[in-house]
Amino acid sequence: MKVTVSQKNEVIKQGQEIRYQVFTLEQSIPTELDLDGLDNQSFHALVTDNDSPIATARLTVHEDCSATMARVAVDKAYRGKGIASKVVTALQQHAKNIGVSSIEIHAHEYLRAYYEKLGFEFIEEVEIVGEHQLIAMEQKLLVTE
Repeated sequence: MKVTVSQKNEVIKQGQEIRYQVFTLEQSIPTELDLDGLDNQSFHALVTDNDSPIATARLTVHEDCSATMARVAVDKAYRGKGIASKVVTALQQHAKNIGVSSIEIHAHEYLRAYYEKLGFEFIEEVEIVGEHQLIAMEQKLLVTE
């Protein structure tokens, strides 16, 4: 398996295909909520297995050096194998490398303990998307200069 972090159109397109399968088809989240116009200005992590895309996530960096991680999605056949952790960890490392001070994520409420293990802290419950309660979580990063 290979993990790539990139802003290239091909990586974005492959990630969007995974997101469509997971968010739109499986979770009944409207496509227009997923395609929010931030993809082209974000960094995307893409995991491939034998050149087939199997997982994705994106990191949007803000002017204040904070970032938002979003759109973490893993193909159904690869869930439960630690692939999501590879995507999240790749974006966390990329964020550190480019000087991001903190990462916020809006995750499904049932994933709270999972993200806590990856270094995120619960902030608050936020919006409901489709039928899914989301929570805001944040990780402060130590930026080395």
